[in-house]
Amino acid sequence: MDSGSPTTSVTGLRTLAIDIGGTRLKAGLLDPGGDMVVGPNRVDTPRAASPEAVVEALLDIATPLGAFDRISIGFPGVVRYGHVLTAPNLGTKLWRQFPLARTLSDRLGKPARMLNDAEVQGLGVIDGQAIECVITLGTGMGFAVFDDGRPAPHLELSQHPIHKGMTYDAFIGVAALRDVGRKRWNKRVKRALSAITMLVGYDMLYIGGGNAKHLTLDLPPNVKLVSNEAGITGGVRLWDPRLDPVFRPHAAG
Repeated sequence: MDSGSPTTSVTGLRTLAIDIGGTRLKAGLLDPGGDMVVGPNRVDTPRAASPEAVVEALLDIATPLGAFDRISIGFPGVVRYGHVLTAPNLGTKLWRQFPLARTLSDRLGKPARMLNDAEVQGLGVIDGQAIECVITLGTGMGFAVFDDGRPAPHLELSQHPIHKGMTYDAFIGVAALRDVGRKRWNKRVKRALSAITMLVGYDMLYIGGGNAKHLTLDLPPNVKLVSNEAGITGGVRLWDPRLDPVFRPHAAG
């Protein structure tokens, strides 16, 4: 949900960028070019990750950052028009239909936009040409596809089965890395990449997330590792006018 409009000059806008993960919450201030000028502040995701607990934790790390004009949120699940539909890695059904964008906008007094966290990360790294795909390797596996720079309709591929009934989240998420070790985990990631390549037929694939550092695979030229900080720095692009249709509030339920 786009809750109002920024009030300062476009040339001087600062964005509060929030990255919500199953393990960590992060927030930083971005200048108009997407460079981080303050932060990021980090805190562990509350163990009982209810909407109320997460919102309070976000306020605790966002408020000390200073003044800003707008808010960008990356959320680990299916989101639509500012509402959360699913939150598989936050461990509670209380998120269903929670108006997170509006809630943070009301609490912080600035307009807010929200997309899936992999989509926000993607906006921070894509070139904006042809078919580009982004996956994030963290608590689970984030997934996003872009067509000439615009997010395609979101697919929660992380919850789709890939092997013997195991979802991508279960197959290559952080729990799998701990259970099977780095060598077998890399083999699993290779299998997942083959499946995604067949499914998407992308021109370029970007791999981010906190566990990307554990990859030892030989990657082809059209697959690139990217900084995990893009999950925050992509926040500026949520406010690109070309993305305005994605945030039209009339379709919110």
